[in-house]
Amino acid sequence: MAALAGASVARAQEPDATQRSAQEQDARKKLDAVRGQIKALTEQQQATAGERGEAARALREKELALAAVAKDVRAFDEKLAAQQARLDQLNRRRSELEGVLKSQREALAALLRSAYALGHDEELKLLLQQDDVATIARVLAYHRYFQRAQVGQIDKLIGDLKQLADLQESIKAATAELAATRDAQAVEAAKLETERAGRAALVDTIDAKLKDQGTRIAALGKDEAALSQLLERLRDVFADIPKQISGEEPFAATRGRLAWPLQGRVVTAFGAADESGRRSSGLLLAAKTGSAVHAISHGRVAFADWLRGYGLMIIVDHGDGYLSLYGCNETLLKDVGDWVNAGETIATSGASGGQKAPGLYFELRVKGQPTDPRGWLR
Repeated sequence: MAALAGASVARAQEPDATQRSAQEQDARKKLDAVRGQIKALTEQQQATAGERGEAARALREKELALAAVAKDVRAFDEKLAAQQARLDQLNRRRSELEGVLKSQREALAALLRSAYALGHDEELKLLLQQDDVATIARVLAYHRYFQRAQVGQIDKLIGDLKQLADLQESIKAATAELAATRDAQAVEAAKLETERAGRAALVDTIDAKLKDQGTRIAALGKDEAALSQLLERLRDVFADIPKQISGEEPFAATRGRLAWPLQGRVVTAFGAADESGRRSSGLLLAAKTGSAVHAISHGRVAFADWLRGYGLMIIVDHGDGYLSLYGCNETLLKDVGDWVNAGETIATSGASGGQKAPGLYFELRVKGQPTDPRGWLR
């Protein structure tokens, strides 16, 4: 009966597993479709008159190439950290094992000294000297125990010595792997510096061609109309974002308690005039190149690409019409459709979009309208 019941339960669970697999496949198809829509939107924006400009097109290509190398370098850094942690763990284990082996050697030495003191024929002498059968049995038991202790100590020592030898081989392999990763990372780091220098040279060339500030802004400045149009079209792309994401506090309830995307001096405040002389819709924060940029709250990535005037931009949808925008990044670490948690690293800061100094451009929008982030950040 129990077997039949178990089989019934298994059969009852089969449709659930099949249904779950179908749901996962459907979710992947929807996500692929969404990514296709986002790509199409981006390509449409790049096909506008402004995006066809030689300066913007060249800058986009250079900054995307730089972003790819920067992402590779970050991946190598993470790999190095993981390998170093593994090597440190192996070395700690070796130190512990060497301590155990030292104790075992000392214990075995004490047993051998005892055996030498007793002599080879001591067991026979003790037996011949005893008249009591119980005493004889006890003496034999003592000697068997002593012999087993010797054998046990020796076996344990041999086993731990083998373990130490295996550990030494693991450390050797981990050290070689770490050295290879360091070499590869050094190559990528040199490539990154070359890409950064190339990008700086390109910006200087563009500045030389666009001799006055007005011409430069026209070619590389923020295209707020294009951004607003993009946000409007993104509104329906992630319609599955609920008003309150399951298990998360409503975004509206987090006002005044959100962490900053990074720690940096406010270069341009919300509402202040930016380099174009227009009222800024967000904050420009000073930051070193490559600083980690964090999501301010849980949400889903709705956009991750290059926009004229904003550089490498990532937009996170927090549900109920709330969006956070992170621009001027050197590289993006998340893709469209990825879920992110509050505080999770989603990009690294830079100067993309034609900026001359590294930093982060940050916006917060409510139902498409920009709002001062400082009222939301703690």
